[in-house]
Amino acid sequence: MTYEDDLLGLRPMTARSVILSTLLGTHPPRLRAGHLVRVGALFGIPEGTVRVALSRMVAAGDVAQREGHYELSERLRLRQARQDESRSPGTRRWDGGWEVAIVTAERRPAAERAALREAMAALRLAEIREGVWMRPDNLRRARPPVVAGQCAFLRAVPEEDPAALAGSLWDLPGWARHARALQGAFDAATTVADRFALAAAALRHLLADPLLPAGLLPGDWPGDGLRHRYDLFETEFGSLVRDHL
Repeated sequence: MTYEDDLLGLRPMTARSVILSTLLGTHPPRLRAGHLVRVGALFGIPEGTVRVALSRMVAAGDVAQREGHYELSERLRLRQARQDESRSPGTRRWDGGWEVAIVTAERRPAAERAALREAMAALRLAEIREGVWMRPDNLRRARPPVVAGQCAFLRAVPEEDPAALAGSLWDLPGWARHARALQGAFDAATTVADRFALAAAALRHLLADPLLPAGLLPGDWPGDGLRHRYDLFETEFGSLVRDHL
């Protein structure tokens, strides 16, 4: 994975993106339509546009409507869980061992292969060669069935310098540059709409943080700084939404 310094990963502020980001940041991810309409108003989105977007999201299976509330689908609740984990990762002391996953399933349909790659990325494993994934064994997280059913796992201690190995598996300088660019843009942003879009981009970027042990990272790693900046915005936006509602 590589990153471009001049691209922050910002996406257009649509009714759908505002609804989705608001629900992803709400625990539990469930709000009344009227509340989502008022959040949309913070960004100048008309009520009719918000309600049309909600109808389309229900039809697409992104949200469900129950008892006057809209709530995230199970698929997006899993995404919320991954986002929460990226902000407060479960780590443990690293003893030098690496987690290695070897794909053992044969003749897999394309959908299964795609699902496995997505799951491996969520587990923050990197592919060193086709069918072989690895990372330092410093994370606490469960393996989903799609991974357990297709892979065998083992622990290893590579002979190669661990920092050099990590640098070959992840574009660490690129990730750091992108994180610092997002932090700088946060500091320069003057409107809630700009900070909202930057917060969503920051959260997407944190999902790609490999969460390596400190000794394998370049100096002045900006991961914790970007998490802190997102936490500050979440507090700010939460207060704004409560006041507005």
